[in-house]
Amino acid sequence: MSQYFRQDFFRVPDGASLFYEVRGDPGATPVVLCDGLGCDGFVWKYLWPVLTARRQVMHWHYRGHGVSGVPDDPTRIGVDVSCDDLVRLMDHAKLESAVLFGHSMGTQIALEFHRRYPSRVKGLALVCGSFGTPLDTWHDHTLLRVAFPTALKIVERFPGVARAILGNVMGTEIALTVAINGELNPDLIARADFAPYMKHLQKMDPVMFVRTLDSLKDHSALDHLPNVNVPTLVVGGQIDKFTPVWLAQRTAELIPGAEYLFVPGGSHTAPLERPGMVNHAIDRFLRERIDQPLKRVG
Repeated sequence: MSQYFRQDFFRVPDGASLFYEVRGDPGATPVVLCDGLGCDGFVWKYLWPVLTARRQVMHWHYRGHGVSGVPDDPTRIGVDVSCDDLVRLMDHAKLESAVLFGHSMGTQIALEFHRRYPSRVKGLALVCGSFGTPLDTWHDHTLLRVAFPTALKIVERFPGVARAILGNVMGTEIALTVAINGELNPDLIARADFAPYMKHLQKMDPVMFVRTLDSLKDHSALDHLPNVNVPTLVVGGQIDKFTPVWLAQRTAELIPGAEYLFVPGGSHTAPLERPGMVNHAIDRFLRERIDQPLKRVG
């Protein structure tokens, strides 16, 4: 099987320069990886070999994330804009359609993308995410919804201070320890697997972070779930605090024919905590629900 690898940038009309990479079998069904908020791909670490062995995989960075740039108008951030970016990027990469993978915020983007461009989606793999309004369910309470407007104002008024705090704190061993013990499963996650997320937050512009989160807080694809008409796999982590597992269960219940994978002990980074279980389920889902129907049709 021939393997392909490319990394490049694509400039969209409003000036943002989007980073993307394509790996794997160029003749196979494409997969597109959509990250979570403040992420640049760390969660897919153990999935890359599984996915590229059988198909073509494109991963990209949202505007203001990773090494992607920002638009001429820095307020053009969020779910709707990300869907516009992705369809342009797929056109540029000559991907007529793809299986969309979404982790965390990427779940919202994948669902909204399907709502807007259903013919471009062959399937969905929704990992540790919510269908919408994540500030209402973080840690299973609405505290973040109440506190966020103040945090948004502070960051936008004092961006230099916010950058200094992120730069001096997020990359430290203490911050890594607190994050792992407070939000993840310290018995399952390797420090080296989560450290890249903290390093990325350390370098990310906090204004881009809060503006992206601001676009998420009122967005919901709940009404669209019954209209999802492609094979779907939903993955939920048992102790996920960012998007509690009942959100994954409800998503799977409302999408017709969706499969559901419950990850015991898994948190918001379940693909890194139980990679064998998650990889096996995803590989089987793609082979049986995506690849096999294509073969029967042909």
